[in-house]
Amino acid sequence: MLNRIYAIFRARNLEFVRDRGTLSWNLILPLGLVFGLSFIFGAEQQSEFTVGVIPGAASIQPGTEVFLQTRYVDFVDIADQAAGERKVARHQLDLLIRPGTITEYWVNPESPRGYFAERILLQANPEARRQSIAGAPVRYVDWVLPGILGMNMMFSCLFGVGYVVVRYRKNGFLKRLRATPLRAIEFVIAQIASRLVLIMSITVFIYVGTAFFLDTRMGGSHATLFLIATTGAVSLVSLGLLVAARVTSEELAGGLLNMVSWPMMLLSGVWFSLEAAAPWVQAVAQIFPLTHVLAAARAVMIDGASLADVALSLLVLLFMSAVFLGLAAALFRWRPN
Repeated sequence: MLNRIYAIFRARNLEFVRDRGTLSWNLILPLGLVFGLSFIFGAEQQSEFTVGVIPGAASIQPGTEVFLQTRYVDFVDIADQAAGERKVARHQLDLLIRPGTITEYWVNPESPRGYFAERILLQANPEARRQSIAGAPVRYVDWVLPGILGMNMMFSCLFGVGYVVVRYRKNGFLKRLRATPLRAIEFVIAQIASRLVLIMSITVFIYVGTAFFLDTRMGGSHATLFLIATTGAVSLVSLGLLVAARVTSEELAGGLLNMVSWPMMLLSGVWFSLEAAAPWVQAVAQIFPLTHVLAAARAVMIDGASLADVALSLLVLLFMSAVFLGLAAALFRWRPN
């Protein structure tokens, strides 16, 4: 019995080691994530406060210049004053300042962090002019709910389609389908429709449950939110099909799908905002469909954005879907070899 167990054990290990693609991804992916995250988020000093700065002031008062050099304060450029005031009202910014001959600043009196940031500013510049902004804070559960729903959608779309297609190809199911009049584009569309129905049903169920029990924030239209989720799901399913278009190894498919999904989960704003991240990090995040899904969903749920406000994100997702779907259909392979 032990000989038989050892024979299977040895054969499986040799199969894995000889699959160079799978072995490479199992080594490269975790190392890449560790080094990438340490480089992106490995700053030695973490900021205690976040202060928005409206740029373009003609002159800066000396006291304000001293404040702008304060350690442990993360100063973020805010081009749109209205957007900055909205973030102060919702406790997403501790303070908003406009440097000038007479510095103006906006603070939410109900924000504990805003109180301390204001004390620091007034010590450096006692002449600063105060503007109060009232507003209830956005709870973390309100902010993170779209991220969790999006993450669940991402894993279901990528692995539920990409991994399954590779298994179909490996066990010969696609080879048998090739003998029918079914075309590649028809098979791809059927896969998208099937996964779309499943994932949207699950997402709606989770959203309704959390909204009922946690009273999560919803400032916009549910119809607009549903449209965003549907468009995002189509884009993610198309991406999963593209990854699986020619792969024959289930383990390699898993490595490739992890290579796509983990950076997307970390850089698309699932758990935390990238507003304070480096500009190039924010630029890289724009290549992921999940980034646009979450940005549009949060705009609707938290800010009450309309369909017109999120139209650009929807157009980007539709464009990505068309590119992924077209490439998947063009590269699709029925046989394992």
